[in-house]
Amino acid sequence: MELVTPSIGLVFWTALAFICLLILLRKLAWKPILGAIHEREQSIDEALNKAELAKQEMIRLTTQNQDLMHQARAERDEILKEAKTLKDGILNEAKKQAQLEGAKLIEKAKIEIENQKKVALAEVKGQVSTLSLEIAERVLRNQLDDKGKQEALVANLLKDVELN
Repeated sequence: MELVTPSIGLVFWTALAFICLLILLRKLAWKPILGAIHEREQSIDEALNKAELAKQEMIRLTTQNQDLMHQARAERDEILKEAKTLKDGILNEAKKQAQLEGAKLIEKAKIEIENQKKVALAEVKGQVSTLSLEIAERVLRNQLDDKGKQEALVANLLKDVELN
């Protein structure tokens, strides 16, 4: 039963040793441990605050990046639209210019053809008249070579003149 009911001296010395141990721990161990725990708590709070600030900054940068992307897309679309409009204008202008040049060339060709036709007709007329004169000359020579034919021709001409 001695173990269950300790003596007063043992309780006193145990209590005194426990109190000394508590004072010693309080002065030497608890203050540094509590200080380290407090510092750790503050550093964790600071890290959480910095992480929250970094998260907000990341959200702001992401939003800003999206806005820049939208602006860049809008500018790209505008530039492509302007380029297409410019291309269409240049193509239309080139078509009009080609049509005008084609019309000029056709008109020039028509005039040239007409001039060549007139020249050809004049040459044909000249050749026909030359051939006609040559034929008439040969016919007259043949008829005038013979004295009898000349007199018959003169008689026919006189009859035609008298009848008219």
